[in-house]
This record gives sequence, structure tokens and C-alpha cells, in this order.
Amino acid sequence: MLLRDRLRSHRLRAGVGGLTIGREIIVMEETGSTNDIVYQMACGDWPEGLVVFAEHQTAARGQRGNVWEAAAHKGLWFSILLRPEIDIAESARLTGWAANIIAATIQNEYALNAIVKPPNDVYVGKYKLAGVLVEMRARPGAPHVAILGIGINVNQIPSDFSEKLRERATSLAILRRGRLDRQAFAVALLRNLDRTYPDFVF
Repeated sequence: MLLRDRLRSHRLRAGVGGLTIGREIIVMEETGSTNDIVYQMACGDWPEGLVVFAEHQTAARGQRGNVWEAAAHKGLWFSILLRPEIDIAESARLTGWAANIIAATIQNEYALNAIVKPPNDVYVGKYKLAGVLVEMRARPGAPHVAILGIGINVNQIPSDFSEKLRERATSLAILRRGRLDRQAFAVALLRNLDRTYPDFVF
């Protein structure tokens, strides 16, 4: 892996530019699950909009407890701390919003026909490219905590996927036939999420 391919928290924060989502950004080299890390931090004084990236996740998960293969330094694996004033039963709305913004950002940045396959996956053609996992926790007398977990395959090559997944998973690099700038894409996505979040909340 080239050193320039590493995600850098200060560069991500500078690119986002002081928005709500991305006001605090942490990049970890390795963790089990960024959703678990953000939930632990939510119990402290960390602000809404905190984003935690992991260069490698050893226990990444998807909907219904499915395992998400997360090749180190190849994709974007991150979680966002949100406190939307919605009922826990409405968490599917949060999932749908995030998945649609991911698909739109892929379309805008790379001219790929990305679509959302409900409830939480982003596909190009028959291949899965990204997924969303929202976990909400109730807090008496305060807005619920929502952990928005996102996984996007960016620079994987076919051999990075298990043989079983090669038939149904892909990456932006495979589709675009070349390595992409993960940091630039992360900034574009965070900015789009931040821009549309107030409309979702209100």
C-alpha cells in the first residue's frame, strides 16, 4: 500500500470544512467495528456529526448479522454519530436516506448508474458496491442516538473478495478500471450527507 493512500483525519476535516457531519473525524488503523466504537463514544461528550473511519475492520457487519468483508486500506469503512429527533421505529428512513446519498454521490463523482436495493444496499448492475447499517439506541429525555455505519468498496481488485463474493460484489476501482482517491470520495460523500441531513431531520 502506498503511503499516500492512507486516510488522514486532518485532511478529511479540512476537506469537509467545519460542517455538522465531520466536525470531528478520527481515523483508526484497525478495530472490530466502527459502529461499536462510535456507540461507546456516544456515551461521552462527543458531538453529533462525529465520524470514525477504520482502515481495517475485523468484525464488520451488515443487516441481519451478515459479515461484511473489509479488505484493509481498500475501502471506506466508517460510522457517524447522529442524534435525529425521530422515533426508533423510523430508523429505516435513516437507512434509506443514507443509501440514496451514497448512490447519488457515486453517480455524480464517477458517472456510474448506482441504485439502491432496499433496504440498505447500493448496487451497480447486479453487483453490490456499498451497504448501510443503522443502529439506534433510546435515551430517556434526550434525542435517540443513531449510529450510521457505512461500508463502500473502493479500491478492491477481484482477488480481494472471497470466491463466494466475486459473483455478486464489486468495487469502484473495478468498475472504473483504475485506482481511485478514497479521501476525495470520502470528503464528497460527507459533504453530501451533511447538506441533506437537515432536510431529513426536519
